[in-house]
Amino acid sequence: MNLAYRSMGEGQAMIILHGLFGSSDNWQTLGRRFAEDYQVFLVDQRNHGKSPHSDEFSYDILADDLEDFCSSHNIRHSIVVGHSMGGKTAMRFAQKYPEYVEKLIVVDMGIKSYPPHHQDVLAAFHSVDLPNTTSRKQAEEAVAQYLPDFGTRQFILKNLYRVTPTQFGWRPNVKVLEEKMDRILEPLPAGQVDVPTLFLYGEKSNYVVPEEFGSITAQFSEAVFSSLPTHHWVHAEDPEGFYEEVKKFVTL
Repeated sequence: MNLAYRSMGEGQAMIILHGLFGSSDNWQTLGRRFAEDYQVFLVDQRNHGKSPHSDEFSYDILADDLEDFCSSHNIRHSIVVGHSMGGKTAMRFAQKYPEYVEKLIVVDMGIKSYPPHHQDVLAAFHSVDLPNTTSRKQAEEAVAQYLPDFGTRQFILKNLYRVTPTQFGWRPNVKVLEEKMDRILEPLPAGQVDVPTLFLYGEKSNYVVPEEFGSITAQFSEAVFSSLPTHHWVHAEDPEGFYEEVKKFVTL
């Protein structure tokens, strides 16, 4: 699959993977910052952003997509950054293809399984009557019924685009992502990773908690842990702190 991506800067490759329902658009500001020192690739994973849609979706497939991407762009010894779902993709990629990864940064994602918790977001997607929606304001009013938080609402609405001058659509493949939610929430398979890995998590998030450090280190032998005073959206809530933590880790 030919994944959509944005590239900026020069030097060692840094690949950044968005989370569920996200896209490369969410990382442009930080991407430009990192591009002062690296060649940054902001990649849309399949069924997200401007990448193709597919009925197939699993972490093995996402890792294989990334291997194809690296191979076609002659990328080796890269720094791979992944947030949430993108973090689990990055971990699976490092398990399957360690030769491509020099350092790994996993942002607010553990190796465990997670209970279903995207019901409101999925309801928000379904609340928009796309064939009869004529403005973004109309879509926002529908989404607001399920997502009262402004930031979350804007994150979802960033996925709304005009397919034609009179027709809106969603960039993510909502149907398949909903069908594959059990696969998205499943634990990382067993497999040792000996790549230096930073687990950077939000102190106000429950995606990663200190009690899990031991089980994570059992799989990631060179894991280190750091936190920022944020919820799940670590890079959006504290972009300066995020930049400093990542830069410190990759320049060790």
